[in-house]
Parts: sequence; structure tokens; C-alpha cells
Amino acid sequence: MGARRGVTADEVLRLIRASLAEAGLATDAVLRLASLDERTGEPGLRRAAEALGVPLLGHPAAALAAVRVPGPSTLVLDRVGTPSVAEAAALAGLPGGELLVPKRKSAMATVAVGRTAPTTGETRPHTCRSSPVTTMADRPSEPDLRHHGDAEVRAPGLVDLAVNVRTGTPPAWLREHLAATIAGLAAYPEPGRARTAVAARHRRPADEVLLTAGAAEAFVLLARTLTPRHVVVVHPQFTEPEAALRDAGHQVERVVLTPENGFRLTPGAVPESADLVVVGNPTNPTSVLHPAGALGALARPGRTLVVDEAFIDTVPGERESLASVRDLPGRVVVLRSLTKTWGLAGLRIGYVLAPAPLIAELAAAQPLWPVSTPALAAAEACSAPEALAEAERAAAVGAGQRAHLLSGLAALPGVRVHGEPAASFVLVELPDAARVRERLREAGFAVRRGDTFPGLGTDWLRIAVRDEETTDRFLAALAALLG
Repeated sequence: MGARRGVTADEVLRLIRASLAEAGLATDAVLRLASLDERTGEPGLRRAAEALGVPLLGHPAAALAAVRVPGPSTLVLDRVGTPSVAEAAALAGLPGGELLVPKRKSAMATVAVGRTAPTTGETRPHTCRSSPVTTMADRPSEPDLRHHGDAEVRAPGLVDLAVNVRTGTPPAWLREHLAATIAGLAAYPEPGRARTAVAARHRRPADEVLLTAGAAEAFVLLARTLTPRHVVVVHPQFTEPEAALRDAGHQVERVVLTPENGFRLTPGAVPESADLVVVGNPTNPTSVLHPAGALGALARPGRTLVVDEAFIDTVPGERESLASVRDLPGRVVVLRSLTKTWGLAGLRIGYVLAPAPLIAELAAAQPLWPVSTPALAAAEACSAPEALAEAERAAAVGAGQRAHLLSGLAALPGVRVHGEPAASFVLVELPDAARVRERLREAGFAVRRGDTFPGLGTDWLRIAVRDEETTDRFLAALAALLG
């Protein structure tokens, strides 16, 4: 670490957590903190080390100056005698060590993360990229945040259990309704009626609704508009929010929920200092539905809580939704999508529900006419009472189909489901799942790999809920592979 005089322990710990999250690590991986020896008396650094339960080491400037670093600074060299306090301190005393995360900055501190040499095999020279990391996918130890289920089904002839869109959609009435809008494509889109319909559906004023080109646009708008100091994304979950935040230059701390706890939120899991928290409900890929009370407990003054409810309409009664809740402290943002139940992934339509001032900020960041006329027609039609009743019936059917899938999985050796799935997909753990996935493709079935989600690995697969006949054929194929 490097630090200015007067830096607080809270600022140091926030930066440490964010830097560790880049490497997919939690704070319990820290062995020691190190800095320039004249900085080890700083109360902020000492309290940070105490909070982590690790020693704080000091190195003379001459010793740090002898360490080659990827991110040298002539200004720092002139002031303290080393070209980078954080990077040099992270590597000092680690022969054969590796710089996992280059120098990261806050207002008054810098942090770099070094790893000790492997305990077996030959030691390696210090290594690090010469430029800052711009994507997470180029790090072998990092999940590919840009991988999504559609990549699994691009080969022809596969039975799709990888994409969580309801089969047989869009329904005929919706296709006809969308087709009828083609005659009016010469006019510019007018969102007023669709916005009013969505607002009425959630019992909110229209100025608390923003229509977007899918939920993905909403993630980008939030990342580019908000200016948080401490960002937390709760994982495992849909990876696009973290990718959008990182692309916008935010440092992201990951709070990783565990299978031992059924992937459920626990009190105190989210740091109190977080002023932007992103969580899914029900969560993709775990299919866990968090209680509305547990999510509401995350709301507080000064914090923006973003709840991704893209799959909530696959839950009968949309129970545990915060879409119509308007009395929580701070800013609560709920994102919705029409993709899953209505089969409109190619149309790109979703919306944001949030306090009116924030909606106005997000709208100002949108280009003109961001949502097409057919997409606006879909938002209006799918908010009508008849459509909501159809979606409720589909959710009830899906719940029965999910129970059928879970029953079949429970009979297979080595297959484990953690928690209580509530959405239109199921996450399973089984040994050597990556190989099983490839063999399933050979048998004609595409399932979603799990290792691109932070907190999971190569022993995880996500399986979409389908009709009983399709599920039985899949289960038979899986049983044959598992012997």
C-alpha cells in the first residue's frame, strides 16, 4: 500500500476489498500488508491491518526502489525514492512472486496485490501486465463476464436448455400485435402510453418508470450515471451488471454467497460502507428467491440498492418483488425484462423502476428514441391485465415443470442442488461438470456452463426448465453419461 498522511482505515479497506475482488479473492486471503516504512505509523494503515488480523510491514525506500514495477511514477520516485510504493511493497520480499493486481488508487491511497510463489515447482520472476486490466476475461483465473447462454446454442440441432426464455414464445396474439405496428414505423417512437401502462401495472407514478432497450441498457445507464464510492455486487449472479460497472471505470467488490448456505443472503454480508449494491432476485444462475424483507434490509439513506428482477415473472404471484415498494430508505432501483416469459430477447425491451429524480438522470443519459415502436407496443400489451393473467398461468406451469426436473435430478448419482430453486432454471453441482457438458452436447443437449459466474467453477451447470417430455429425454441422457 501507499498512502497520504491522514488516510482513514475505511478508505484503505474499501480499496483493498475492491483490489482483491479483481483477483477473485476475499479478505481472508490476505497474509500481510506492506508499505513504505515511514508510513507504517499511519493510524489508518495500522487500523486496516488490525481489522484484517494481519501484520503491517515496512520497507525502506531504497529496498522498494530496487524492485522493478510495471507502473512506475516519476512523481512518486522524486517524493519518496521509489517509483511505486504499492507495487514495490506488494512484491518486496516475495522471490518468485507475482503481481496479481496492478496499482489501484483512491483519493488518498494506492493498493496493489501480490501473491507468494507456489510451494511446488520452480519459482517465477515477478510478472504483471504492463497496462491496466480492461476486461476480466483476459485473466485465466477470472470468469468471462461477457459469456451468456446464447453462446451455448449457436450450433444447429441442439435442444436448448441453456437459454432461460420460455419455449413457444412469443405467443400468437403478441406476434400479431407486434406485426400490426409495422405500418407505423415511419413515425418516431412515442413512449407515453407504454410508460403509463407499466406504471399502472406496478402502481407507481409514470415519472418513476424508464423504458429501456432491455435490462442490459439499464445496467449501462446506471454504471455511467451513478458516482458511487464503494460498489458491491452480490454473486453468483448475472454478470452484465459487474461488466458494465467495470467498463465505466468503477472498482467492484464482490460479495460471494456460498452453496453451504443455499446461496442466501445473510445479515452483515454486504459491507455497511457500500453505497451501491447490486443483487438479483430470483438470482441467475442460482434460482434462489431472496425474501423481500432481506433485500429491504439492505436499503438505507445514502445507498442505491439495485435489484434485478428479470426473472420474477417466472415466480407464481411474483412474491418477494420490490417493484411496487416505494417507502424504503435510500434509492431502490428495480429492473425488469420482458424477455423471459414473452420470448422477446430479439426485440430488446425492459424497464427501470426508481425514484423520479434518478429516473430523470438516467433518461438524460439515453440517446433519443432508445426504444423502438414495436418494443413500446410490447411493453404496453404485456402490462395489460389479460397478459398478466397469462404470465401467472405460465409461472404456475413452470413451477410444476421445475419440480419434475428436480425430482429427476435427485435420483442421479453425484448431482446436487443447493438452496430452493424458484425460477425457470436450476443450478446443479456435479463432479467434472465441464466434461459432462461437452458430452451432453454430443448427445444433443445444450446446458449453460457455470464457471463464468464469480463464485462458481467448472463443477457447475445451469439447466433451463422445459416441458416434462423434454426434461425426461435430458435426464435419460444425463443418467447415461453418469453411469
